[in-house]
Amino acid sequence: MKAVTVHAAGDLRIDTVPDPVPGPGDALVRLEWGGICGSDIAYWRSGISGTAVLAEPLILGHEVAGTVVAYGDGGSTIPVGTPVTIHPASIAEGSTLAPELTGRDNLHSKVRYFGSAAFTPHTQGGFSTLRVVRVDQLRALPAGLSTRTASVAEPLGVALHAITRAGSLAGKRVLVNGAGPIGALVVAAAVSAGAATVYASDVAASSLEIAGAMGAHVLINRARGEALPEDVDVAFEASGVPATVGDVLGATARGGIVVQVGNLPTGNVSVGLGALVSREIDYRGTYRFAGEFDRAIELLADGLNVEPLLTHEFDLDDALAAFETAADRSTGSSKVLLRLSAETVESPAAGTDSAASTASSTSSEEAL
Repeated sequence: MKAVTVHAAGDLRIDTVPDPVPGPGDALVRLEWGGICGSDIAYWRSGISGTAVLAEPLILGHEVAGTVVAYGDGGSTIPVGTPVTIHPASIAEGSTLAPELTGRDNLHSKVRYFGSAAFTPHTQGGFSTLRVVRVDQLRALPAGLSTRTASVAEPLGVALHAITRAGSLAGKRVLVNGAGPIGALVVAAAVSAGAATVYASDVAASSLEIAGAMGAHVLINRARGEALPEDVDVAFEASGVPATVGDVLGATARGGIVVQVGNLPTGNVSVGLGALVSREIDYRGTYRFAGEFDRAIELLADGLNVEPLLTHEFDLDDALAAFETAADRSTGSSKVLLRLSAETVESPAAGTDSAASTASSTSSEEAL
């Protein structure tokens, strides 16, 4: 099969690798669509994403959807041929969660995640024609939800978790600073959660246009010197730019809440935190998602419109051009999708539980 693999900083290749074979409790999925995330771009550009450092070739991608084509021993209640998206996280062996963190599985100390260099061997991602996953990572798609749209479930889950961290938004004035893909999805999630007014702020006119199409009521172009609103109830800092944090705190009402959605750089950074104290603002972190992944699928099936976000599509063979487009905001890009295979695929007959290919002796553990 083909796979989009980063070998080192600046070294992105389309590799041909053996087809994976599902073991007991595994499913084989033919992947159809994948969304490029900021972490994918970070691995390609620098070999580092957050605190994870590339040490070996890594298949990228954690926002994927496709169709089940086979099972290992044990099968599943989800029939072969079912369109699915994939929950990209699995708890590493030996990781425990403190009782007070019950329900917050994203805070396990050791979580393997698709396309991540946090562990060695790395956890291979989903930008490939086929992928073996544990059966419990499958999420069957509701009728009418395409795999193309379902590939957005992962970033939408991130946005929904940020909303969860803020508490109720009903009737509130909300600021989203940074209108990249995650910021635009936070806008949509805030509107869905009943926010009275949603302000979107960015330096790129094209990103603001997308945020408006996703439901933002007021667009603020910082490149033109437009000011942030005053005294918003809740602010989501989605740019990850340290210099903007102080401005966002200053725009937040006394006793308000700021949720840090964008990943800040590792190491020491200069951030203006004066208003955090004088306004007694709650400054909260948010990390991936817990149960919001399934909620994201429900919202997409119910018609939450993410089409304005999906600005570009590329075939797997053109992955380098896709990454270059996703990384260059001057292209007007937001969420860039890869066509990993045809969206409609011919699947084995229902009930098939053997591997679709025996060309490789790759075990399910190696495939993960």
